[in-house]
Amino acid sequence: MRILLIEDDEALCTVLHPVLEKAGFGCDVSANGPEGLELLLHNPYDAVVLDRMLPGMDGVELVRAARRAHCTVPVLMLTALGRVEDRVEGLDAGADDYLSKPFDNRELIARLRALCRRPAETVDARLCCGDLMLDPAALSLTGPAGAVRLTKNENALLEALFRHPGQLMSREMLFHAVWGAGEFVEEGNLDSYIHFVRRRLRAVGSSAVISTVRGMGYCLLAEKEDT
Repeated sequence: MRILLIEDDEALCTVLHPVLEKAGFGCDVSANGPEGLELLLHNPYDAVVLDRMLPGMDGVELVRAARRAHCTVPVLMLTALGRVEDRVEGLDAGADDYLSKPFDNRELIARLRALCRRPAETVDARLCCGDLMLDPAALSLTGPAGAVRLTKNENALLEALFRHPGQLMSREMLFHAVWGAGEFVEEGNLDSYIHFVRRRLRAVGSSAVISTVRGMGYCLLAEKEDT
């Protein structure tokens, strides 16, 4: 399971990172709101540990933005603010659980495990682009000529592209989406999976294309543009 820790307290991150990894959670770390939201929306995390007070965008604003983007990843919010009103605001914004600082690391791990055991939400799970429908939960891609089964990496790559149709997705964003931040992956692996996914589009008879922006990244277009 992979966790995203969005926390600007460097000392706390230094303590929590090994605690999370020892408990079996792979852990990516972000120190500010905008970067944390970008990672959350472009990567398949199992849960998020989110500080309420962050530079650039606070935790309440971040979780609201994530829910507006139909991100259903469970969020555990951390805060030094202990008022009931503060907890209610965070939960109403879309957080799934709340933990006040200071906290016992054992309680944090227990709450994360409980969140990860919850059934995943199925509302708006399927994504559409042009004549294509992607079902990430079923690892399935459907087009005019039928459906194909996807590998986990093909699915993660297509999901990242489907969530931003017509927009340039940088190579770094796509690496994060497929393999996670901090993982060592050979540069050519992304190009190989782009090739595999293009074959999938042809196999289901789609007019959608993945356009290459040389040296920058890729863009999913609902149909090939006239030149």
